[in-house]
Amino acid sequence: MGVTSTVDKAVELQRLHADPELLLLVNVWDVITARVVADTPGTRALATASHSIAAAQGYPDGEQIPRDLMISTVARIAVEVDLPVTADLEAGYGDAGETVRRAIDVGVVGANLEDQLKPLPDAVRAVEAAVAAGAKAGVPFVLNARTDAFLKAGDKDPAAVLADAIERGLAYLDAGASTFFVPGRLDEPTVTRLVEALGRQTINVIAVPGSLDLDSLQRLGVARVSYGPWSQNVALTALATLAEDVYGGGRLPEGTRTLN
Repeated sequence: MGVTSTVDKAVELQRLHADPELLLLVNVWDVITARVVADTPGTRALATASHSIAAAQGYPDGEQIPRDLMISTVARIAVEVDLPVTADLEAGYGDAGETVRRAIDVGVVGANLEDQLKPLPDAVRAVEAAVAAGAKAGVPFVLNARTDAFLKAGDKDPAAVLADAIERGLAYLDAGASTFFVPGRLDEPTVTRLVEALGRQTINVIAVPGSLDLDSLQRLGVARVSYGPWSQNVALTALATLAEDVYGGGRLPEGTRTLN
């Protein structure tokens, strides 16, 4: 792509979200996975997965990994590729503004920020702090504000869950977020309602087993689809399968490529 400055990468990432073509992000978790995905034809940007980075370093998900280690990992990824990089920064590690500032300093131009279903005023303040960090740096940072409304729905009334997600999405966008991330296995009526309430090229979703196909998501006006920890699960499944096969007397799979 030839984009080198942080500002240029941020502008490009904003454009990719606004483009009617669905943005696909196969999440990465270290330098070698970033290189492999970046070198794959069709890749237009990279996204890190906090769950995968934490797991690779021996930490459980949920802001258990030290912030310094998370930032240093995404920094190594950002410097290795000539593509826009958006990072999963969980809920901001106690200080969303400072965490985003540090991410921008190492070349990251977008981020997911979880609300963890905190009280709405608290979640909005975190979004505002993250947006302010981008503005202060002079970078059109792509803040992808995330709600856990569906992930933590439990046995709540589905209509109430959807209403809560819409209320949160409107509040985060009003606070300056670029896009709204709604992870969970969402059906077509739910995605349709979210897009109707918040706008086309605004909603981001995650691909999970049983989720809507990509053609449907593009038709509905979704901005992007990411794969979160599932890309790491695919890689680890291949590794586990290799171990099982060789312990049973098998060989390396035919077609294995040298990618490192």
